[in-house]
Amino acid sequence: MKIALPKIIDSFKKQSILVVGDIMIDKFIWGKVSRISPEAPVPVVEITKETETLGGAGNVANNITALGGKAFVVGTIGDDLTGMSLIALLRGKRINFDYLVCDSQRPTIIKTRIIAANQQVVRVDKEIKGNFNLSTETKIIDNIEKLIPKFDAVVISDYGKGVVSPKVLNRTIFLARKHGIPVTVDPKTEQFKKYKKVTTMTPNTKEAIEGMNAKNIKTEEDIINLGKKILKTLKSESVLITRSEKGMTLIEPGDKITNIPTRAKEVYDVTGAGDTVISTMTLALAAGTNLATAAEIANFAAGIVVSKIGTATTNTEELKKTISEFYRK
Repeated sequence: MKIALPKIIDSFKKQSILVVGDIMIDKFIWGKVSRISPEAPVPVVEITKETETLGGAGNVANNITALGGKAFVVGTIGDDLTGMSLIALLRGKRINFDYLVCDSQRPTIIKTRIIAANQQVVRVDKEIKGNFNLSTETKIIDNIEKLIPKFDAVVISDYGKGVVSPKVLNRTIFLARKHGIPVTVDPKTEQFKKYKKVTTMTPNTKEAIEGMNAKNIKTEEDIINLGKKILKTLKSESVLITRSEKGMTLIEPGDKITNIPTRAKEVYDVTGAGDTVISTMTLALAAGTNLATAAEIANFAAGIVVSKIGTATTNTEELKKTISEFYRK
């Protein structure tokens, strides 16, 4: 497996991935703090720069293209300036946005984070949650039906903003299975038990516990039993529980358990790490590798991005170098 990893990563450039989900902008306002406001006991941040990156399903697509793959996004934007900025970001990352649906009744989602001294001070979200109207939902499903036969894998990136409705979810999974391509899910706890018959889903520990309404999950055995319960409930091919400093645990049918220690050297910011995991794992599965190997590669990729500030990505050269250095030890 160690020798094959670079070859698998090189094959990412041959993969086309469809990303279905809630797309948004992550805005970062960077500054410094030298005093407390006289108006209220809060820090005064003196702005030094502002940046915008793709967030949500957009960050999943960004991770895919950064690793050499081709990404198309199906989701929604609003009829607003933020939507225009989002299109510009997608164009700049060579991500296809032709199948985004414009909904004039909802704003384009933007999350603004204020960061001072490498610490997040506050986050401000502009969004409207909930179900989209029937017309928008129908257009989303029509686009998915047109696209799925042309792709090597599908990612469902559910941030709970409304794109991944039960109808969209069920149709996407059905079509992916019909065409024999991997379908992966970055889940939201509210719909946790609806992600049935997928290739894999990648909840973190908190999402797995809350999604299954589990109690008293403390030990390694508890985590494994929780994973088995998820597998049985959802009838999926696998579940990959991401566990922060404890790495990842992959559970497959037949009591097959793979524990993968974290590869992160330093952790500065976990923003977007879940997007990196699902993106890398999906690319590896699309390239034909097995679940355990795909999870191992995704674990290395996550270890790289958490060492960076902000919504970050990695690329094939950085990923191959990290893996090579690790196995040379």
